[in-house]
Amino acid sequence: MSTDVKAFAVEAESAGTRLDSFLAHKLGEFSRTKLQRAIEDEDILVNESAAKPSYRLRVGDRIEIDLPEPPPSSLVPEPIPLNIVYEDDDLIVIDKPSGMIVHPGAGVESGTLANALAYHFAQLSSAPGAIRPGIVHRIDKETSGLLIVAKTDYAHERLSDQFQARTVFKLYIALVYGRLSQSSGEIEANIGRSSHNRTRMAVLRGGKGRHALTLFEVAESYPDFTLVKVQIKTGRTHQIRVHMTHIGHPVVGDSTYGGGRENTIRNAALRKLIQSFGRQFLHSAQIAFAHPRSGERMEFESSLPAELVSFLSKLI
Repeated sequence: MSTDVKAFAVEAESAGTRLDSFLAHKLGEFSRTKLQRAIEDEDILVNESAAKPSYRLRVGDRIEIDLPEPPPSSLVPEPIPLNIVYEDDDLIVIDKPSGMIVHPGAGVESGTLANALAYHFAQLSSAPGAIRPGIVHRIDKETSGLLIVAKTDYAHERLSDQFQARTVFKLYIALVYGRLSQSSGEIEANIGRSSHNRTRMAVLRGGKGRHALTLFEVAESYPDFTLVKVQIKTGRTHQIRVHMTHIGHPVVGDSTYGGGRENTIRNAALRKLIQSFGRQFLHSAQIAFAHPRSGERMEFESSLPAELVSFLSKLI
């Protein structure tokens, strides 16, 4: 929950100033690094839209700041088991279970992937900060599957460059409500913070938000559901969940964007199954990228977890 919400209107004397510099001056209690991260996480908006730290302010710009409670300043290593798919001197590929948060944040200090990484590995990249060692990218708490972790700052920088250049291949498996009307397609719609609920993301119009592109292909159809392969070309927060909801097919088990949809299922046993599921049906099944040092193409796959396989078996 946020405890520090501020808004500023840019006056003439601040015109032309970088957004991060302006905020560092206004909000001396926060480091410039923290502010830059908040801008990138879209906790700071300019005229209700996402912006870059380097954005040059204009007179009349309205800056809205919604900073969460500060995360812990240090990371406690914890002996949490990890499913390590691959490891070398530069990187690790982890198969994350559903229910595990990637790194500490407001109100969360333990039980995260970062806590486990700090226990199992003596060397991790320091670029993301003290409580995010090695973390190159994230997947949601209730999403399972493949995640890349950097051991060195060199590897972290090279991997981050690939994510920014959109050359990392990411394929997810999702079960969504309803039957899709086409066997494949794409969803291209900007995503940003919802103006109605700041903890949620939403499709935004009028040039607001950030560009987001999702490709999907039907893998199997059921009377009330569709199993889809989803490839994301951009890495926006909650992208698959928001985009699938946008086209009327939210992810099964997603209480944030698809809550209540289970009540439309006529089969009482299926409704009960969804209500007791305990996770969303979204799995990071494939990831491919260039090795940060050798340039070799690295490709990894993760099978559906047992609970997802079991859920599908009940739909037949």
